[in-house]
Amino acid sequence: MKPLPTTPSATDSSAPLKKALTTSLLYFFILGDVLGAGVYVLVGQVAAESGGAVWAPLLVALCLALLTAASYAELVTKYPRAGGASHYATLAYGPFLGFLAGFCMLAAGVVSVAALARGFGGDYLSEFITLPVALVTMVFLTALALLNARGIRESTRANVVATIIEVGGLLLVIGLGAWIVLRGDGDAGRLTDLGTSREGPVRAVLGGAVLAYYSFVGFETSVNVAEETRDPRRSYPRALFGALITAGAVYALVGVAAAVAVPTEKLTESSGPLLEVVRAAGGVPTELFSAIALVAVANGALLTGIMSSRLTYGMARDGLLPRFLTKVLPGRRTPWAAIATTTSLSLLLALTGDVSTLASTLVLLLLVVFFLVNTSLLALRRDTASQDHFRAPTLVPVLGALSCVLLATRIGHEVWLRGLLVLAVGAGLGVIAAVRSRRSS
Repeated sequence: MKPLPTTPSATDSSAPLKKALTTSLLYFFILGDVLGAGVYVLVGQVAAESGGAVWAPLLVALCLALLTAASYAELVTKYPRAGGASHYATLAYGPFLGFLAGFCMLAAGVVSVAALARGFGGDYLSEFITLPVALVTMVFLTALALLNARGIRESTRANVVATIIEVGGLLLVIGLGAWIVLRGDGDAGRLTDLGTSREGPVRAVLGGAVLAYYSFVGFETSVNVAEETRDPRRSYPRALFGALITAGAVYALVGVAAAVAVPTEKLTESSGPLLEVVRAAGGVPTELFSAIALVAVANGALLTGIMSSRLTYGMARDGLLPRFLTKVLPGRRTPWAAIATTTSLSLLLALTGDVSTLASTLVLLLLVVFFLVNTSLLALRRDTASQDHFRAPTLVPVLGALSCVLLATRIGHEVWLRGLLVLAVGAGLGVIAAVRSRRSS
């Protein structure tokens, strides 16, 4: 089989995106997206599923995420262009599954930005000022869109600052947990407390890992800026694995700090579990954590917005969405049409407030995407590349696909029903995209 092209064809009317990302900027891009707002609220829910040893399901989730990350690393270094999972599924299976993969990513991304925008205007902001949520949402999304359109370099530099703040907040929790132990107020016995009254240790850890897995998703957004990365074959694997391992280490230590500092029952009942650590330690104003949470939410929305716009651009360039969405700003060479469209959809969802149903299907949609990515890698192993690229052992994508199936079995029936509805819409649009692709070929 002849090699597949790794660059846009001569018939592409869209201009190439500017290569502006270095390894360090990409590392912070991925780390900032993984270390999002989720970790500030998920620790208590993970403890409710797994018991006091919160670190265990966090490490299990890291190992599962690394399987799919390895598949992404091979595909990105083999086909470094915007479009991500949609592009890989198109190469492996054709336009129908390519569109479905992109649709799932796009739906998850648009809804995620909308939910984060509403979250920004909620309780955390009210610690400082009270404004109408609709007004905050409009200003917030407009500002993010303008920053996104200004350029990938500016967006990722803002992400570096925000990521440092986010990590600083988590390191503060780790330090406070250590201080609580040193002064004799902690309980290290909770670090080995696995299992609940409903589940044994193994099933409890797996149940907690499903929730913890959400804390690690976000690395897949970096696929859509590979085309804007300098030397992605060298930079991407280093940045990806480095960021995931860094996030895993931070999460595990946060889990240890929360477990030793706060009784499990109190941790599971709190909607702000890390604030309980701050309160238990004393000496740190709770307003500080509200400010850090706002930065985390804004940074997550910015990076997800970048992903959504680049994914839209890539799908349009592959002929899966209207060609209009490939238009870029002449000077900045950023995909302004895709940015405007995805931001408008996020704003519409955020203003109506009807995002909770679709948001609850986020993990399921991403598991569908990850399954397609892992199996696409296996299908594309027959293709040769013009340059050297990262190569994962064959067992890795197999285990990655199986891990997606395993995690999907732990998702409730209600979420499955909602997810199947979204998938049905994507399948219908995918049929149309496939028919158009055949007619144009």
